[in-house]
Amino acid sequence: MKIFVLGFTFFLSININAQKEETIKWINSNLIKIEDANPNTKLLIFNNYVPKKFQSAKIFGFGEATHHGKEFFDIKAKFFKYLVEKQNVKVFIIEDSYPSEIGINEWISGGKGDTETIAYNFSIAPWQCKEVVNLLEWMRNYNLNKAKDEQIRFYGMDIQIVENINQEIRQLVQNYNIPISEELLILIDKCVEKKVDYLKSNDWADIQIPKLNEIKVALFDFQKSLKYEKNSEFNSAIRALDYLIKYTYYVENHYRQDRDLMMFENAKWIIENKSNNGKAFIWAHNEHINNKGFGSHNSRNIYNLGRHLKEYYKEDYFSVGFDFGKGTLKGYIIKKNEPITWKTYQINEPFPDTYSATLYEAKDDIFFIDISKAVNYDSTKFFKKKNKQIILGGPGYMPEENNFYTKLFSEMYDGLIFVKNISVPNYKLK
Repeated sequence: MKIFVLGFTFFLSININAQKEETIKWINSNLIKIEDANPNTKLLIFNNYVPKKFQSAKIFGFGEATHHGKEFFDIKAKFFKYLVEKQNVKVFIIEDSYPSEIGINEWISGGKGDTETIAYNFSIAPWQCKEVVNLLEWMRNYNLNKAKDEQIRFYGMDIQIVENINQEIRQLVQNYNIPISEELLILIDKCVEKKVDYLKSNDWADIQIPKLNEIKVALFDFQKSLKYEKNSEFNSAIRALDYLIKYTYYVENHYRQDRDLMMFENAKWIIENKSNNGKAFIWAHNEHINNKGFGSHNSRNIYNLGRHLKEYYKEDYFSVGFDFGKGTLKGYIIKKNEPITWKTYQINEPFPDTYSATLYEAKDDIFFIDISKAVNYDSTKFFKKKNKQIILGGPGYMPEENNFYTKLFSEMYDGLIFVKNISVPNYKLK
């Protein structure tokens, strides 16, 4: 019996290795090489082998396996530039807030500011790095001498930060002497200041949203009496108020992760109202842009941003996920009664039992996989078999936590970019 078990184990091991070799052979024959992670070089090979679904799509969601990956940021910047030049994409939407927009749009349109300070408009700390600033600077240079409707515009779709929205609305009310009571304006202040308590349920939104909608109606009614040229100022304030309403709803309903539903509604509004051709580039985490949902919340059957986008826009939406093999990872260090600090971890090889462990053995350092092609033509069905992928959000890599979730790449993404070696972005802006 013991000899039989050993023989069977040996046979199984040979079969698994043979299948893995066949998978790697298929990947090597079908990948699209990305020459480097330099955001300023062209996608020459990709341009010669653009997947049909990518070429015909209008909305492109580009993810990241961690919010702290230099190569992910630089490659996304490279693809955004490609889409601007090849497919006339001019709307850039990011996992950040409405308040981040004003200063950044002013700067990329040639206004005041500089490369050392522009990043501080972001509400999300991971974007405050040289890699993202360099992309903003490219947008600014691109916009020079272009008509307003030909310029790149920057938008935030997230609703977690609503700082200063109350001041924008107060300023508008004061400038036009709009008949909105101080009591209602104080209510707006309170909604901006309200913090999410993730451990408690409450009825905050049920009480406040009807009053916020009362303010919205008052702004609409007053707007009707104005000349057309004043509309943009009112439209901005009303949109800001919509973000505040969504945030107020999130404060009460955070457990159901309605944040992603709100991001979808905001992205949809931006695409339909700010894009001249219905095209847009969306920059967020893998967990937001993928077509399926949250790896860490499957039992709650939550729709993420990407699933909403795929179901609404269908083949017009193309999602690109990222994975990696090894490199440096940034993560929180949390100790009781001490401030949070950061640590950099060196990962010397791919994590075992992950998609990455196989993808790492492909011939090229950075490459793109067309998932629809993999699903239809890879006889080993590697991308159709569940496997683990590392998922690192804002806190980064925390070895003591579960950083891995079982995925099915064939359901998650339309395209996959694999990077063998990643590093931490440059947060020294000066």
